Amino acid sequence: MTLPTPHPAFHWTIEPWGAALRCAPLSALAQHLFTTRQLGLRASGDPQPEAWAAVAASLGMAGAPIARVRQVHGDGVRVVGASGDAASGGEAAWRAALAERPEADALVSRAAGVVLAVQVADCVPMLLADARTGAVGAVHAGWRGTCARVAPAALEAMAREFGTRPEDVTAAIGPSIGPCCYEVGAELLQRFEAGHHAEADLARWFTRVDGKTMGTESLRLDVARANVDQMTAAGVPPARIFGCGLCTKCRHHLFDSFRADQANAGRMAAAISGQ
Repeated sequence: MTLPTPHPAFHWTIEPWGAALRCAPLSALAQHLFTTRQLGLRASGDPQPEAWAAVAASLGMAGAPIARVRQVHGDGVRVVGASGDAASGGEAAWRAALAERPEADALVSRAAGVVLAVQVADCVPMLLADARTGAVGAVHAGWRGTCARVAPAALEAMAREFGTRPEDVTAAIGPSIGPCCYEVGAELLQRFEAGHHAEADLARWFTRVDGKTMGTESLRLDVARANVDQMTAAGVPPARIFGCGLCTKCRHHLFDSFRADQANAGRMAAAISGQ
């Protein structure tokens, strides 16, 4: 299979299970990857330990626990502590706690020896790393989470828990549905308006299908652009935010896409671990 060319900041690696996408500026700070449908991750409630173990191994962390959440398309953030933070029971209690999946759509941590992961199929996967404190984050942002400002919520949690400053953060955005394929109704624009997003922002994020700005029942939403703008507004320098520029629906032979495959869609993982 010929792999599509991403933004120059990104490159492909070939893992035992298939192709993975990595961002070079983020690699300087944290082990991470964005998987493809070649991993075979399903959307079902099956724990799929083999697939997740393969993700950890590809990060050079074979056997490490993977912290995840039950994604609910909101702005909740899970803070993942270190093994020494467990009240009692040591390592076993810590791993048992990590195996739980509370409702949230982002995870942040400064703990060694643990992988943070979210899964997507068209939604925006974003990975964050703080060059100063070593804190990392993983964010799942569909249109609802974007409307709720989940990426800035993750930044706020990193600042509160670890002292992260936005200017020290590098962010990488993996494959997600692009405005080329994300046609939505006017009701989504109304939901963003109700969320008190600036009119100038909405004019950038929503365009008419014919290319003109808004004002019609049929719109296209650039959800990746919305997350970039939200991160920039939160203080992350634009030069430290990298998008791969690959649309999941356009290339659903390689990426899982709910718009393309509906109920048959699998899921891709975005995973990160601090160094």
